[in-house]
Amino acid sequence: MRGQVSDSKSSFSFWKVLLPVAIGLGVVVLMFVHDARKEDIADIWKSIHFDSRIIGCVVAGFLCMFGRDFGLTWRFRALTDRKLTWRQAWKVDMLCEFTNCITPSAVGGSSLGMIFLNSQGIEMGRATTLMLTTLFMDELFFVIACPFVVMFTPAADIFASEGSSFSHGIKYTFWIVYMLIAVWTFILFLGIIWKPLWIRKVLDKISGLRWFRKWSSQIQALGANMVATSKELQSKPFGFWLEVFCGTALSWTSRYLVVNALFWGFIPADDKYQWVILARQFVIWVVLMVSPTPGGAGLSEWLFSEYYGDMVGTAGMALILAVFWRLITYYLYLLIGALVVPSWLSKTIDRIRK
Repeated sequence: MRGQVSDSKSSFSFWKVLLPVAIGLGVVVLMFVHDARKEDIADIWKSIHFDSRIIGCVVAGFLCMFGRDFGLTWRFRALTDRKLTWRQAWKVDMLCEFTNCITPSAVGGSSLGMIFLNSQGIEMGRATTLMLTTLFMDELFFVIACPFVVMFTPAADIFASEGSSFSHGIKYTFWIVYMLIAVWTFILFLGIIWKPLWIRKVLDKISGLRWFRKWSSQIQALGANMVATSKELQSKPFGFWLEVFCGTALSWTSRYLVVNALFWGFIPADDKYQWVILARQFVIWVVLMVSPTPGGAGLSEWLFSEYYGDMVGTAGMALILAVFWRLITYYLYLLIGALVVPSWLSKTIDRIRK
């Protein structure tokens, strides 16, 4: 048993981290090699003067991610009725973000979030429902915000060069994924707020299957806890939902503003396009929700450099910005998670053994 735990910890902390890093860096290297045939990347890098403006804007990018973490930490505390301390809620946020980094799609952290919440003293049934609620709020944010963003941004600006194959591709992908998100959001609304008994009936049927009879009592208890928690959510006042949604909006908007900060530092001539830069982040993250690679590794770097290339002027500079963007919003969390998760796993497994 100890050997299996050790192996799983090693696999989790090494291979799960190595894969997205290898994919991301591999794509970046290929793109640098490709762009080097058209322009001198070294000259572009030398032309960047890391003065107070650029350094300040990079720092602002990190502060934006602090705003993102504050928003999600605030949301976890609100959802648990302040049962979690700020430190506990922040820890759950970090663990979820690390899971996002090593799983496909932009919201993969929800899959293990209930385990993280349970480790902080939240009942598993309640933790599962709360994580479904966070997923629902994330999707609801996109469902509400995206139409407004598209409405107030010219199509030629938000979908890059109008008429190009890339523009058509990203436009159709965006709307297809957006419709899928809207349907999924409605299903989540039915399951955790309007018709929670449906979930309990499904779990009861699953507990009766031969493969799951060993855990039938736990599965049935999970269904009962989810219904009870859903009833609690139904009774929550409007202020509760407003607070949770505000935390959600703050977290996503803060993440998007990282790109605005980078443009402000590296491409000062494009200050007047700050709204378009922000609007395009909505498109990028909707598309990344169906990314087949861990944490969108590789696809994110390519999509960013292609999508923002027309606003930067050169493909090389767009790729440099993409690298800074990913360092701030992705690789930093990958590193923090690699340092924190193995220790957390060890403590959790020891507690289960006792």
